[in-house]
Amino acid sequence: MRRSKEKQQSFNAKKLETTVAPKGLALVPLLVLLMRFVTIANGELPEAPLRRNASDRTALYVLGDSSVDCGDNTLFYPLLHRNLSLYPCNGSDTTLLPHLLAKKMGMANIPPFYSQNGSIEELLLGLNFGSAEATIMKPSSQSHQSLNQQLRQVFETVQLLQLELGENSADHLIGSSVVYLSFGKDDYIDLFLRNSSGVRLKFSSQEFALILVNQMMHVIRNLYNANFRKIICMGTLPLGCAPRTVWERYNNTTPGEDGGRGCVGDINKMVLEYNTMLEEGIVELNSKLPGAQIVFCDVYRGIMKILTKPGQYGFKDLRSACCGAGLYGAMIGCLSPETACNESSTHIWWDLYNPTQAVNSLLADSAWSGRPFSGMCRPISIQELLTK
Repeated sequence: MRRSKEKQQSFNAKKLETTVAPKGLALVPLLVLLMRFVTIANGELPEAPLRRNASDRTALYVLGDSSVDCGDNTLFYPLLHRNLSLYPCNGSDTTLLPHLLAKKMGMANIPPFYSQNGSIEELLLGLNFGSAEATIMKPSSQSHQSLNQQLRQVFETVQLLQLELGENSADHLIGSSVVYLSFGKDDYIDLFLRNSSGVRLKFSSQEFALILVNQMMHVIRNLYNANFRKIICMGTLPLGCAPRTVWERYNNTTPGEDGGRGCVGDINKMVLEYNTMLEEGIVELNSKLPGAQIVFCDVYRGIMKILTKPGQYGFKDLRSACCGAGLYGAMIGCLSPETACNESSTHIWWDLYNPTQAVNSLLADSAWSGRPFSGMCRPISIQELLTK
């Protein structure tokens, strides 16, 4: 009975959005071809030595939501962002977790997909396909991206690498590169908690989590079929502790009624359901896909450790956004960096839902080496992933 129900939920997920598999890899889109033609016209074709050295490189390809993108990779972001938090990062993308990890990997800043100039050199370093407010499921607005759209862009990039380097060299590069996936936050914020597409009327929280995880597993399999072997999959942070969530739930309660840490328990429980299912799915894929090295990173656990002992890590404000207005800085998001607090390093939250650079730095350290939060990434640390 349970197996039948899971199959039906998986079918529902496919109805919501079908992910395009890399079979036969779609033709390179006009946008990418135009960039290549401009490059050729400017006499910027890569020289032969670059092609010979390509097999020695490791690239980082990033997919995700505002946890990986400050809006630089989201077309018309300032005009279309509905959460009224126009600056979800403290200065630039380099304050975000994947870019902090890229630095530890010895990689340069990863350029956004939409800002690339079409050079093969950029593709060899990696690309950030992430887009603020991107979702796993089909988004509620045409102005926002989905995981499916970003996956198509990855496959287009793979084909371009094959055209430029040759299939063997491209496959070697892809096999040694790292894919970073960070989704789920906006599925809960926009689709489930706000019920913008009526999703909450159709599915329970457990069913919704299962649909998201089924889609993530399908995407990971597609990446594996495209020869990617090293995949980092981030869990979702404790949304029940984010300033906007706390403000919406507790703005009419007296201090102390929320348990002291400013967290909404039932929302955190939903996130934990998703994270648990996601990790279980990753364990299963690791056992079934030969050569796969898929790492689950538990950012929920890391942030909750900070919230439990904030003083130990130098934090003073557990609830309020550094950049925002109103109670907890959550009534209106970050409209201008000039309105941010003077000491963001003492705040856990930067804006409505995103952590500060100080928090991301601790998470990056823990994901990389297992310190200060041991076992945050499982079954191995990201440093170990790079050496295998």
